[in-house]
Amino acid sequence: MIEPKEYARRRKQLMRIVGDDAICIVPAAPERVRNNDSHYPYRQDSDFQYLTGFGEPEAVLALIPGREHGEQILFCRERDAEREAWDGARAGTEGAVERYGMDDAFPIGDIDDILPGMIEGRSRVYYHFGRDVEFDTKLIGWVNRVREQIRRGARAPHEFVALGHILHDLRLYKTRAELRVMARCAKIAAAAHLRAMRAVRPGMNEHEVEAELLHAFRKHGAVPSYEPIVAGGANGCVLHYRANNAPLKDGDLLLIDAGAELDCYASDITRTFPVNGRFTPAQRVLYDIVLAAQRAAIAEVRPGRPFIAYHDAAVRTITAGLVKLGLLKGGVQKNLDEGSYRRFYMHKTGHWLGLDVHDVGDYRVDGEYRELEPGMVVTVEPGIYIAPDAKGVDAKWRGIGIRIEDDVVVTRGAPEILTSVVPNDADEIEALMAKAR
Repeated sequence: MIEPKEYARRRKQLMRIVGDDAICIVPAAPERVRNNDSHYPYRQDSDFQYLTGFGEPEAVLALIPGREHGEQILFCRERDAEREAWDGARAGTEGAVERYGMDDAFPIGDIDDILPGMIEGRSRVYYHFGRDVEFDTKLIGWVNRVREQIRRGARAPHEFVALGHILHDLRLYKTRAELRVMARCAKIAAAAHLRAMRAVRPGMNEHEVEAELLHAFRKHGAVPSYEPIVAGGANGCVLHYRANNAPLKDGDLLLIDAGAELDCYASDITRTFPVNGRFTPAQRVLYDIVLAAQRAAIAEVRPGRPFIAYHDAAVRTITAGLVKLGLLKGGVQKNLDEGSYRRFYMHKTGHWLGLDVHDVGDYRVDGEYRELEPGMVVTVEPGIYIAPDAKGVDAKWRGIGIRIEDDVVVTRGAPEILTSVVPNDADEIEALMAKAR
């Protein structure tokens, strides 16, 4: 759990960056209707969560550096005994101050009357335009109300500034508290993958294995950080396979890409293993290439190395392996230069990880890949995918999809693998599955 004082520190850090003549406005995520009067499970906006830890909808954060009567303002729902009997407890304006460390709080219903006065006198408005058209319109209306008072001496903002560039760079560097939450989240996801490995048998359906994952998540208070991918056989060649409704066949591989979310922080793990507990020779040789690529990539997750370095290491290892097997023709460097490896490995080797699975933060700075620094968290996920209808490929390779993914923290020294408890060595996987049987 992240303490209120850390959220307060984040808000103060953001205010120092934007300066005393600015105002930052960050709305909570709206509730989303699933169908008729049923809603999707509520999930807070990641930027709002990062700055407040406040998990309710119908709220707006206003950060007003240097404001005499309070810099950190939250507009939120009031306490309402009748509504709380239906929907659960609310913090209310009192709780926003007492529990969440705000300087002041006002009812969300009063925002039209109060927020324009807080915008008045500020020269720049920092905000995420384009996320919520309805809120965009409200904000423009509030600013226009201030502009209407210019002849009476009011000073209206003359600039809208994208908040993401600043805020997302702050989110890229994880604190000790964040890393503790992410380690716990990774532990839950790892337990789910172990449960799935032990449970799978030929003849089961993909959705039965998905149920094992979901059981482990919810048992430990987590939810999926994205729709799990449970892909048997050739389905593993579909990068974002989500149907999860096919039978699992003896002799096929099962690719599971599934992560847990805890306190809005994500984990992201992929493992590929044989449905019957034993790799075939063809599966094993391809698997070992992917594993070697992942190990080569993780070795590059060190401070001072450019972000692209670990992708390049994985690509070189995979290309060399495919050339050796004859799946790629010609020399390694030729295939690298021509990009012919992309026929079998078509995605990048990883991404930032944090409050979002594909977390925010620029990958390039001034046109160059940014250097990795302590506190950043990345996924490392090389793969090989040989489509079932791949032309010019021996039948023994076709329909094999393999990916191995772990969550890795950049430290001052060797990388820390948060998800290492789930075996990725082929012998260890077979041993674990044999013991479960």
